[in-house]
Amino acid sequence: MTKQQANWSPYDNNGGSCVAIAGADYCVIAADTRLSTGYNILTRDYSKICKLADKAVMASSGFQADVKALQKVLSARHLTYQHQHNKQMSCPAMAQLLSNTLYFKRFFPYYAFNVLGGLDSEGKGCVFTYDAVGSYERVGYSAQGSGSTLITPFLDNQLKSPSPLLLPAQDSSTPLSEAEAIDLVKTVFASATERDIYTGDKLEIVVLNADGLRREYMDLRKD
Repeated sequence: MTKQQANWSPYDNNGGSCVAIAGADYCVIAADTRLSTGYNILTRDYSKICKLADKAVMASSGFQADVKALQKVLSARHLTYQHQHNKQMSCPAMAQLLSNTLYFKRFFPYYAFNVLGGLDSEGKGCVFTYDAVGSYERVGYSAQGSGSTLITPFLDNQLKSPSPLLLPAQDSSTPLSEAEAIDLVKTVFASATERDIYTGDKLEIVVLNADGLRREYMDLRKD
């Protein structure tokens, strides 16, 4: 079976896929490094992951010029916050800032689909998923981008996130260990690369835990 083109316009985005998984004491954020327009690959080594604070990392798909503009705005506001409060933002605070920033531009929005991951004040992993105009939710895992329609059902099947409507509220972190989460991310990207023409080349994985931040890489299909 040949690869299917995702239902995205080839003229207004740069494609790609992003995934984040939150655990009891870690967060894994991953994205592929292919930057493309339509059927043209612009570069095979472009990072879609941005470190916003020591405990907050954002991965973005969509139109990368808008993504860069959004990252610059968030960095500037975070710097102002550090000067005023003499500390860095927590991940939940950064999640609210990102929501406010996107909502402020809702009438001419950034063409960016973001997932924010990190550690909260208790050291637990947290993932926040967004639409283009700032609506967001804290979840155990999320996928964004042209491969999200392929990746999300896979994650649903493996992780079976409880409904947020359950009472009492369920913990949003996933039950996987850090190593299991990394293996799952590698598996879903290897699968998505087989079907999505905008996802491929190399996988960048960022792991946040109590020891800090580290990166891992894995080669994906290059066709």
